[in-house]
Amino acid sequence: MQKVVVIGGGIGGLSTAIYLARAGYEVSLYEKNDHVGGRASLLEEDGYRFDMWPSRYLMPDVFERFYEQVEEDITQHLQLTKLDPSYRIFFTPQNRIVDIAADLERDLETFEKIEKGVSKPFKEYLCRASYQYTIAMKKFVYRNYDSVLDFFSWDTFIDGIRLNVFQKMASYVKRFFKSAEMQKIVSYPLLFLGTSPYDALAIYALMSHVDFAQGVWYPKGGLYEIIRSLQSIAEKNGVKIYVNSPVTRIVTEDGRTTGIELADGKTAEADIVVSNADMHFTETVLLEKHEQTYPESYRKKKVLAPSAYILYLGVAGKLPMLTHHNLIFTEDWKKNFAEIFKTKEMPTDPSLYICKPSESDDTVAPAGHENMFVLVPCPPGVELSQWQEDAYTEKILAMISQVCHIPDLQDRIRYQKLFHIKHFQERYNAYKGTALGLAHTFMQTSAFRPNNYSKKVKGLYYTWAYTNPWIGTQMALISWELTAQRVLAGKNH
Repeated sequence: MQKVVVIGGGIGGLSTAIYLARAGYEVSLYEKNDHVGGRASLLEEDGYRFDMWPSRYLMPDVFERFYEQVEEDITQHLQLTKLDPSYRIFFTPQNRIVDIAADLERDLETFEKIEKGVSKPFKEYLCRASYQYTIAMKKFVYRNYDSVLDFFSWDTFIDGIRLNVFQKMASYVKRFFKSAEMQKIVSYPLLFLGTSPYDALAIYALMSHVDFAQGVWYPKGGLYEIIRSLQSIAEKNGVKIYVNSPVTRIVTEDGRTTGIELADGKTAEADIVVSNADMHFTETVLLEKHEQTYPESYRKKKVLAPSAYILYLGVAGKLPMLTHHNLIFTEDWKKNFAEIFKTKEMPTDPSLYICKPSESDDTVAPAGHENMFVLVPCPPGVELSQWQEDAYTEKILAMISQVCHIPDLQDRIRYQKLFHIKHFQERYNAYKGTALGLAHTFMQTSAFRPNNYSKKVKGLYYTWAYTNPWIGTQMALISWELTAQRVLAGKNH
């Protein structure tokens, strides 16, 4: 029986460990923090329970596929509720509030108030998005690439044209919508893919199918219930999980991995190592320079996805003006993205996301209180002093208070914790504090993304956001499948 060591207990690491254990490998997983979950971790203090990442359960078909493949009944693990509305949008400075229902007739009625006559082009846009989603999932997403030639085959090229791979999202949506509001509504999901609509490929319009056709769901108890579920399935299949066990080195001999070394000096032997840790950390810290497939110089040429400025807030009293998921859209959309991706500065007038899971779940906050998660996309690599943190936090709270009509918000805060760029570096070893990995530009899509196995060290594989298919919780569940296929096929043994 071959031994496998998995570094990192995020969704990608846990799901890969499960699959390989079921395939007959002896699997051990090592996590540096005090519990597994990676970015989908849990924060519990003063009676509040926070998902440390947004509780957006999207693409239910991806989750269902995973549970079916590991022969588990998803309904025995997760109690899912479809949210209605899916989310609420606050437009500034128009003071317009829009609820998205994931119900076509209701949404069309809403959109007609924003842009008269938009129903027909929206239906066409959504039909195309559904087509893009179906083709992308069948032909591009659940697929490993060995070279760019795999991407530029004739069939793939034709599919790429049909999917608008060679057009930018910002120009694509203008074909359908005249108003800035409608363009923002269909473009905003790209933020969760770590990309600006001015740089992203139009194929990612498929996210509108996810939003408007599939809807937004919530697992009772929060996103961390997915992690609890994966951990229980892993242990059921014999995976040994070690927390508080940071890895300091991948041990190699004659160009082949032989295991790992831990911070306490102990070692764990392995025939195969799968790293779910940040790829930059894996390559530049855990490996010697001559063993690095993607060295420091490689990263300097790449476009990183944003980091996040996150506030975890416990608030006394109810906040009926907010629903479960909320978005504040700034007026100067282009400037906002330019500050994040071009000038690399904290947004002066940011768009932001607010999650209030206590809307749907009374277990995440004390009775009569609300649980708030506030996320401001921001550039990675920015260093903030204490006074800058205090000033920016004050700015964000004042913005929410004004836009969402909560004049006494700051007086009602009973718990407050900040998590941003430096914390992503410290907790997750994230390169420059990126929250998501590599952005989805054309030259960082599909065959152009880093591969999921080392070209320098035999027996070393990668899973998570730097590799295929792309960024996000759901994609981590697919990433494990692609990595496991590599291992089972002996691609890098």
